[in-house]
Amino acid sequence: MTSIGIRPRPAGTEPPARRPARSAWHAVANGVVLAWLALTAVAALVQHDLPAPRWLLIHLFLLGAVTNAIVTWTEHFATALLRIPPPPRRWPMARLAVLNTGIAAVLGGVAGGSPLLASGGAAAVVAVVAAHVTVLAVRGRGALGGRFAHVAGWYVWSGVALVAGGTFGGLLASGRVPSGWHAPVRAAHAHVNILGWVGLTVLGTLFTLWPTVLRTRMADGTGRIARWSLRAAVPGLAAAVGGLLADLRWLAAAGLLLYAAAAALALVPFVRTLLRRRPHTPASWMLAAGTAWFAVTLAADAARQSLDGLLPLVLVGFVGQTLLGALTFLLPVVLGGGPAVLKANAAVIERLWLPRVAAVNAAVPLLVLPVPGWLTRAAWIAVIAALGSFVALAAATVVRTHRPSPVVAGITAGVLLTALAAGVAAGSADQPGSTVAASGTRTVDVALADMRIRPGTIEAAPGTRLVLRVTNEDAMPHDLRLATGQATPMLDQGETATLTVPPLAEPVDGWCTVPGHRAAGMTMRITMTESPAGESAARPQGHAQGQAQHGTRHGTGPLDLAAPMSPEWRPYDAALKPAPGGEDHRVEIRATDRELEVAPGVRQQMWTFNGTVPGPVLRGKVGDVFTVTFVNDAAMGHGIDFHAGSLAPDVPMRTIQPGERLTYRFKAEHAGAWLYHCSTMPMLQHMGNGMYGAVIIDPPDLPRVDREYVLVHGELYLGRPGSAEQVAKMRDGRPDAWAFNGTAAGYDHAPLTARAGDRVRVWVVGAGPASGTAFHIVGAQFDTVYKEGAYLLRKGDDGGAQILDLAPGQGGFVEAVVPEAGHYPFVDHDMRHGEAGAHGILKVTG
Repeated sequence: MTSIGIRPRPAGTEPPARRPARSAWHAVANGVVLAWLALTAVAALVQHDLPAPRWLLIHLFLLGAVTNAIVTWTEHFATALLRIPPPPRRWPMARLAVLNTGIAAVLGGVAGGSPLLASGGAAAVVAVVAAHVTVLAVRGRGALGGRFAHVAGWYVWSGVALVAGGTFGGLLASGRVPSGWHAPVRAAHAHVNILGWVGLTVLGTLFTLWPTVLRTRMADGTGRIARWSLRAAVPGLAAAVGGLLADLRWLAAAGLLLYAAAAALALVPFVRTLLRRRPHTPASWMLAAGTAWFAVTLAADAARQSLDGLLPLVLVGFVGQTLLGALTFLLPVVLGGGPAVLKANAAVIERLWLPRVAAVNAAVPLLVLPVPGWLTRAAWIAVIAALGSFVALAAATVVRTHRPSPVVAGITAGVLLTALAAGVAAGSADQPGSTVAASGTRTVDVALADMRIRPGTIEAAPGTRLVLRVTNEDAMPHDLRLATGQATPMLDQGETATLTVPPLAEPVDGWCTVPGHRAAGMTMRITMTESPAGESAARPQGHAQGQAQHGTRHGTGPLDLAAPMSPEWRPYDAALKPAPGGEDHRVEIRATDRELEVAPGVRQQMWTFNGTVPGPVLRGKVGDVFTVTFVNDAAMGHGIDFHAGSLAPDVPMRTIQPGERLTYRFKAEHAGAWLYHCSTMPMLQHMGNGMYGAVIIDPPDLPRVDREYVLVHGELYLGRPGSAEQVAKMRDGRPDAWAFNGTAAGYDHAPLTARAGDRVRVWVVGAGPASGTAFHIVGAQFDTVYKEGAYLLRKGDDGGAQILDLAPGQGGFVEAVVPEAGHYPFVDHDMRHGEAGAHGILKVTG
């Protein structure tokens, strides 16, 4: 077995630094790691008082604790395994000081709304890590590491990943990333840091750390596997990051699959060693669990090309357990003091390890899966308790071996507590309310959540310089644009940006530019306290500046439903095909923005499923299973909700952003004519702009008929999608027209057909979003009526029917025999709807 901490001195080299000096250095360096972990735990407890709490917690842990640990321990492992002397002590101390100054600047800059400070701190972190890996590469070039020479390669490439990820992070913190590039850069930043900086470091270290922890020899062929897996992991990660930046999903998926394959190869020695000797110590169990969660992360990420939603798994399951497992084993070793002291220190740091490990691993799935809120909170409490107890035990281990000087301890505690207090003060000042007053130079926290901007009003005296610290607390992206032209980038949940507003002479409006959000109420106003009451706010140049930038031409004015359709118009195919064979149906539905002819001569930009209104019709039988791949090719977030399935909505009905996809699987337990629609709020706007469709599940023993059609009844609102004018009409229930299958009076111009004597079945679904329908065929009587899963009238009954009445979201079908040739109008018998587009012709020939 090769020990990581003890090595022979190669001939011709300087003797290594005295053990007490190295031991004291590890006490200081790992004390910093523990301080960042402690700060993470404290911040988690007071997160509601912190600015950008989600971002801050992630970066306190990853940037503060994990980055310090990686820099410290990669130097230790490289020095031990490559048989090179430790560097002069001044270099690690200087590196530690500059690194943590940079980290503090990043955290303080983002929390305090100073992009310059944050980007400067990111540059310092990048510079320190670049220098660190350069020193490792240069010092290891002529090392006598033999079969351990591969270690330097893993550590150097992990540092290169941090340089790239830190650069992306600095750009994001600066606020200079264009809104269209924000999501790709953020995705690249997350992947290159997690899979590169952390992932490559962990994989490279496990080759030697794992057998050392298990107190057994390394698996045969480890060196060869390490070299080959690194040669695959680096290009895989590069391809994944490039694909994310270029929005090439196939390239990102290919890169992530290659990286996952490389990681699987790198873990072969891990598994071989595990099969030979099972975990039997606290550290070995933590490392085994962390590695297992890493494998789950890679599989999920390769399938989704997104770490969003996986962060608890990554941070708690993988990174957290791996770090704590490594420290549990390594700290007693490097703190020195002889075998008795080592054993005593190990006993301290391992106290209560079993309940801590059990609690963390039980919590991870609860943090990722859709469970009740109280379970999620309980899981976070368990994680924070486990982290806090580890920090306390590890700190006790360090202190009992190396008591820090009062000066060093005081400075460290003072800096960290001051940073936390500053964060709390920044977060508690100017809490969002209905109105905030400002004067002089003032920082105001602005929260974007629940389709509102809080505070809705900021009062400022003339000459006031405002700094708006804008945080998105919502699950969907938002931004803030002011009428002065200033704007934040598009912010994901937990992200913060800063707007500096120069002294104003008149009121200024602000709003979210996501289509429909301004009209839905995401607005704010900065008013002058000395301005006359009722003074109007400055408006942006051109009203459309604050509206959705979708669409080309939009219909306005009264509609001429008798006018001809344009030559290129094609009607929606209302003919309903029989249910396909088999019980499993796989469907791909894509959200797209498309300009459609929605009335004679009137074109409108619509939000669609698969480019049509309504979306594609799905058909099956009771018991069939539908697996729907939903892809967002549109310019904003969308979701999907199938009424035909019964399942928890949390995951399958979530909003996905442009370029993302999800899988929605449901079993058709009941027959009926079911609606599906966009599930993203505000649904009134998404459905009102065309995002709906029908699922037909045949009742058992449904007889064949001569003709079968499906009509989805909906409302038409002209105007720019999401504009204030359009949304006002939706809220007031004032459609410009009503339509069957997306085009007002469309089937007047392209009639449905039948032959005299045919039995015709018409399925009808009411999409609304606000009004239902009273479906009627002029000149025909219904002998079969089926509504909401039940027959109201069957063929052979004495009675007949004339109307199928449906509220929004309901569905059913009617059957009639058309007795002779002629033109049978079908209408919504609410004549407000029927005479405003909800009509068509059933043309019957002899």
